Formats: sequence, structure tokens, C-alpha cells
Amino acid sequence: MNPDAAEIEKAVALLDAGELVAFPTETVYGLGADAANPAAVARIFAAKGRPATHPLIVHVSGLAAARSWASEVPGAAARLAEAFWPGPLTLVLPKSDSVHAGVTGGQPSIALRAPAHPVARALLAAFGRGIAAPSANRYGRLSPTSAAHVREELGERVALVLDGGECEVGLESTIVACLGGGVTLLRPGSISRSQVADVVGAVDDAGDDAPRAPGSDRSHYAPGTPVSIVPPARLGAAIDAALASHRRVAVLGRGAQAPDERVSFRRMPESPAAYGRALYAALRALDAAGAARILVEAVPQGEAWAAVADRLARASARGNGGGHAADDAT
Repeated sequence: MNPDAAEIEKAVALLDAGELVAFPTETVYGLGADAANPAAVARIFAAKGRPATHPLIVHVSGLAAARSWASEVPGAAARLAEAFWPGPLTLVLPKSDSVHAGVTGGQPSIALRAPAHPVARALLAAFGRGIAAPSANRYGRLSPTSAAHVREELGERVALVLDGGECEVGLESTIVACLGGGVTLLRPGSISRSQVADVVGAVDDAGDDAPRAPGSDRSHYAPGTPVSIVPPARLGAAIDAALASHRRVAVLGRGAQAPDERVSFRRMPESPAAYGRALYAALRALDAAGAARILVEAVPQGEAWAAVADRLARASARGNGGGHAADDAT
């Protein structure tokens, strides 16, 4: 299923020409542009309808390539890169003076990641430069985990979609800032806080002075249908109450299917990794079911479920009175 060398060559030619190319990573599909070309980067914002103050993640081949984008790579960042790159970890570092403000959202830091997906790695190797790539979707929407999702979201706004199948992780990367001598978790992902701490020691929570990170707004990763999170013990009553007011209700749960033809039900896996991999595709399917609301059975507490719980909380923020949904990221 992965693109052949001719498709990679075509993608490189388009990137060289300042066009947008969508490509798979192990987390979600990215909307890529030449990170050193301000006009090309501006096309990302236009295609997504995305605020210019939101930083992008620059995808690189590895630590050596990352050094040209950062003014400094602290020891903690180098150890994390050695432990988890290529993989679903984004590092926020002090930016190099040569990095233009469109990539960083005007901040003095830059987000860098070395993806593990073979198509992404082949594209980076052939292109030879950094590729700026938030998730390949419209501003505020669910992140795409297949090429079909990208085409549905962006249509002709992207010059080429490299199809690498469904994303293995399915949730956006863990984001860790290594700034000012400290290590701060900015967004949970499949690489856990404990895994980060095993490499670098103490890991701080993001405070008010933390840099803006991709995918960190309260409302985010949201389908068009309002989402509510319901404790497992109250799910049945919530379904009954919703059906009393609406003709159709959608449910994302881990238990038995609701015995009512007016309920569009998606049963989710029991393991957090499998749940995360299936989450966005399931929410897309329920978003298309014509329901008035999506009820989500709350997931268990604990570090293993932290990334899933984070995405569900952001998906439900708008439906429960939150603000406008924010941008997605890889």
C-alpha cells in the first residue's frame, strides 16, 4: 500500500515548488510544506483555516537534522531523542535565529519531531530538509488517521496525498519542552510521563508561562456533533434521557451495545493503545450518523489512559460550552 519511489519523487517536486503534500506518520496524517519556505508555510494556514499564532511541528530525519533548527539542544532533549526518535515524541527547544516566525507562531521556541512511519522517513530522506506539518485536517476538526480522511477534509487544497494506510498510534505525539533547564510535559501522548521521567528525571506540568504547543487549547479534536462524556454507571440513563429529547443518539462505549435501533453504537477496545488507535475513526463514523449528540463512556483513570482522556476532554469541551476548537497537530 505504501507509495513507490515515483510517488515520493513527485511529492518532493511538489514540496520544492512550495505546494502542500499530505503524508502519514505513526500518529496522524500531516499536511506538509517546506519548513524553510515562508510562502509554503502560509499555505498550510490558508488550507486549514488556522490562526497564524499557532506553532507548527517541523518534522526532521533525526537529532542531527534537528540541530540546524534549534539554537541549543539541551542534554535532556538529546537523551529523549536518543530514547524515542524516530517515534511519537515532539521536543520543544530554543529556536535558531534562522527559523522564521510563521513556523513558531512568533515564539522563541520550535517544535521538532522525527517520525517513525516508513513513508514519512522516505519523504524526509528524499526531500533532505525539514517539513512543517500539522495534522491534515480543517481547523478544529478530528485529526485524520487515513488517506481517505485527508481527502474528505481538504479535497483539492492539498496537491498530493501519500497513502500509507491507517496510522499505527492514531493519537498525536507527546510534546515535551526542554527549555530554561527544565523538562515540561505540554501534551500527553503514547509516550507516557513515566517513560519521559525514566530518561530525564523530574518532569514538570505546564504552567501559565509554558510555550504555546500544538493541540493544547481546551476545545480541540472535535467532531461537528456535540460530545458529552458520561460515567459508565450513568451511561444507560444518559442514553434514555437523550432519546427522550432526540430522534437519534450516538454512543462510544466499551460495554454492551444499547438495544435500541435509534442508537448508533461503536464499541471500543479495552486496551488504551487500541482505543487510541481507533478513536478518531470511530468519532468520524458517529459524527456522520445523524445523531443530535455523541455520548462517550468515560475511560478509566490512570497514566495509561491519559492521552485518550485528554483527547476526549478536548473533543467534548465545545459541546459542553467550551470555546472554538483549536488546531490539530501530528
